[in-house]
Amino acid sequence: MPTAPPPAKRRGLAFKLSVMILTGTAVIFTAAFGYNYIYSRNQILRDVEANAESLTLAAVGRIETVLQGAQKHPASLAHTLSAQRLDRAAIRRRLDAVLADNPEIFGSTVAFEPYAFEPRSRTFAPYVFRDGRTLRHIDLGGQDYRYALWDWYQVPKELERAVWSEPYFDEGAGNIMMSTYSVPFSRERGGRRVFTGIVTADISLEWLVEIVSRLSPYQSGYAFLISQSGVFVTHPDREWIMRESIFSVAEAAADPALRETGRAMVRGEKGFAALREHFAGQKAWLYYAPLPSVGWSIGVVFPEEALFAGIRDLNRVVLIIGTAGFAILFLLIVLISGTITRPLRTLTAKAAEIARGNLDVEVSDVAGGDEVGELSRSFAGMKAALKEYIADLAETTAAKERYESELKIARTIQMSFLPKTFPPFPEHAEFDLYATLVPAKEVGGDLYDFFLLDGDHLFFSIGDVSGKGVPAALFMAAAKTLMKGTASRDLDPSEILVKVNRELCLENDSLMFVTVFCGVLDFRTGEVRYSNAGHNPPLVLRSGRQPEWLALPEGFLLGAMEDSRYETRQILLAPGDGLLLYTDGVTEAMNGDRQFYEERRLVRVAEGHLTAPPAELVGEVLRSVRAFAGSEPQSDDITLLALAFRGRTESPSLS
Repeated sequence: MPTAPPPAKRRGLAFKLSVMILTGTAVIFTAAFGYNYIYSRNQILRDVEANAESLTLAAVGRIETVLQGAQKHPASLAHTLSAQRLDRAAIRRRLDAVLADNPEIFGSTVAFEPYAFEPRSRTFAPYVFRDGRTLRHIDLGGQDYRYALWDWYQVPKELERAVWSEPYFDEGAGNIMMSTYSVPFSRERGGRRVFTGIVTADISLEWLVEIVSRLSPYQSGYAFLISQSGVFVTHPDREWIMRESIFSVAEAAADPALRETGRAMVRGEKGFAALREHFAGQKAWLYYAPLPSVGWSIGVVFPEEALFAGIRDLNRVVLIIGTAGFAILFLLIVLISGTITRPLRTLTAKAAEIARGNLDVEVSDVAGGDEVGELSRSFAGMKAALKEYIADLAETTAAKERYESELKIARTIQMSFLPKTFPPFPEHAEFDLYATLVPAKEVGGDLYDFFLLDGDHLFFSIGDVSGKGVPAALFMAAAKTLMKGTASRDLDPSEILVKVNRELCLENDSLMFVTVFCGVLDFRTGEVRYSNAGHNPPLVLRSGRQPEWLALPEGFLLGAMEDSRYETRQILLAPGDGLLLYTDGVTEAMNGDRQFYEERRLVRVAEGHLTAPPAELVGEVLRSVRAFAGSEPQSDDITLLALAFRGRTESPSLS
């Protein structure tokens, strides 16, 4: 008895292509390279921030020492002047002593309120300032220099506390760029303290420029100083000094990040932030810290190119070496994979033939027990299955097309049952009418109808069959036909429903039913006689009034119980009044959140279109329902019928 040959040794495709691990190696190398770059970059930024903080805070400390020293002497003199009166000579001696003992102070004055120093002298404001190595004395109390109007006088007077002024050019006094520390003082007069004047200490900004310029990090870095309002006090571009602010630069460049950084600086915060190219001429980083004494802020700019130059050079070398190595490995992979994947290329060519419709192409069997061999054999089996599937699909498609064609014909037939010429009775100006039906499927189970019973009476109805699709459409056609065949001038609406219900109950093995509202309008008088079989109550629309629900009599749905009884009621419509009939496809329409449209939205739309023609009212309701549902598919048939009574005399008002 012959024995079966041993199975071929299985060598998987993954084994043959194991060299592709190099791809994983490349991913790992790239991740490590990227992580190293990001980590090194962040470490450099942390080091730069720490160094910038030390450098900046050291400069802030030097500036603060000078500013705090400058604050002590005007505060001391203001305290003395609050407690005692000094004559002109004593005040000038005190001012001379302040400048002699404090070389950082450029000038100082004691500016009195009008007539506060002497009743016969309107102003008195002796000012001592440096002119080279000597001290000069002038009086600020003239018409050319009205000191009481300057901010250094007005602001501390109003705030009743010592303040540093914004930087300014003191034309007429010191004639230099300066900032003034102003201390108000007051004296006892009539049992209360009265503002008497201001003692100042002026600081020239030139020494601040020198201190700030020493902070320049790297060759292309620099430092700057802004005031409490963000105006540049110092900057390498002298055109910006006292002419631009950090906010005007941010606004011109449409840079919200720079604007937020400026806000943080004027709030007295410290931090480290990135700058866009427009500020420093290149991408850069900014460290900023406050000068608490004056409320200003100092910023140090670090160009990004200089910060990361070393790490970029290193990464460039590593990238070149890695690229060369992977190029060599890539060549090896191409040579090996070319040999292994040759059978796959053959199968690809065969697959292209099959894709073009040639299902008779021969698929050669690839020897071997690996995945390629198995794929070749599976491919041959797939080709045979595909031929069988295509044959079955063609038959199924033909059957589906026949079914869809029949549904379209059924829809056409169903819609032909419904009146769709509007206005339906142009010879009758006593009323206007419009209706529409939008099925949820190809065919639906809703219905509406209207026709004249005689020269003065209009019959109208609306209904909703249980279920959807072809069965509902057939039941709808039967119900509509029965109502039209039964309705007459001699029968009340309730009697019409009794007769139609009895006919629908006969041999109703499918247990289908329909809800119906019907009515007869006497368009001579506006009287509507109506009856209901389980349908939604219509809206009564009256000119100048809120829409209201029509009171309905009790009545069971049609087609369920043969002995059901119905009641007829009546309502009188005035010219301009109307009715809006609908099915629950309107109020139960759902949106994407599974919420219903509900009656309140229908009332709101009707309220906004009380005087609109019926066609416009129906159109607005449909638009509202579709806008509410959005992209949610329609779940039920939607039917609307609007009736407006005009009366014998035509009126432009329509419900």
